[in-house]
Amino acid sequence: MVSQVRHVTKPAYEGHIPLNWAENAFLAVGSAVMSLLDPRRGDMIAALGETTAGGSLHHLRERMLESPEGRRILRERPRINTDTVDMSKLAALPEGTFGRTYVSWLERCGVTPDTREPVHYIDDPELAYVIQRYRECHDFYHAICNLPVNVESELALKWFEFIHFGLPMAGLGAVFGPLRLNGEKRERLFREYIPWALRCGTSAKPLIAVYWEERWEQNVVDMKNELGLYDPPPAVWSKALKESQKAKERKQNQTTTSPSGESTARSRIQAITWTKVIAAETST
Repeated sequence: MVSQVRHVTKPAYEGHIPLNWAENAFLAVGSAVMSLLDPRRGDMIAALGETTAGGSLHHLRERMLESPEGRRILRERPRINTDTVDMSKLAALPEGTFGRTYVSWLERCGVTPDTREPVHYIDDPELAYVIQRYRECHDFYHAICNLPVNVESELALKWFEFIHFGLPMAGLGAVFGPLRLNGEKRERLFREYIPWALRCGTSAKPLIAVYWEERWEQNVVDMKNELGLYDPPPAVWSKALKESQKAKERKQNQTTTSPSGESTARSRIQAITWTKVIAAETST
């Protein structure tokens, strides 16, 4: 599946990597294989989503353009990370509000919004923002539905996202992801979670057009009623991840080692270059 007709040869936005159809197809297959072998490779999952998006991004943009809220999102292009969202302010909100629910979910799961991959392979800048928005809002669905970060819950959301958003990447995850489950968990997925995902995915209002950042103080129950969301089957919560702490440490290291504002990509290239130099000197 090819995400778009390729005519662009020069970067259209920061971080953009134009691909021709052959490069796009090769990356789609390669990222699909790597994502199945190692689901923790967020960069490969992101690449798979972009190279297989097809016309789904145009459809999502149309859904956003149908509502005033969605049009404002496209116009203002808000981002979701710890630099743009005051987490301490959300933590001070009353119990039952969306903002408090979201930050409590982040803390309970040990994750952070700062680890979302930037978009590279979508040529149209506006469509690139659409998939970035989808990517950054994923945790909101976890939080509002009270689903933890584990294989079963991710697969439940992948089914929901495939039905609701129509993204091929979500469909691939929904189809092949259950292979990683044991028989008991796979049986529960098909018996309980997938029916929930089908019901919610078809009944929910377009979530891509929800300006979540303006709803921090809204009651979660009222939000779910408004958006047509239903509670999933109770999930089993496991040990919190260390994603949040690792991201915080990386951010501190970047601040310490790159005061002049050098990009992470440039630092990585320099590190690789020095590694090759050292290896060459050692071999001689």
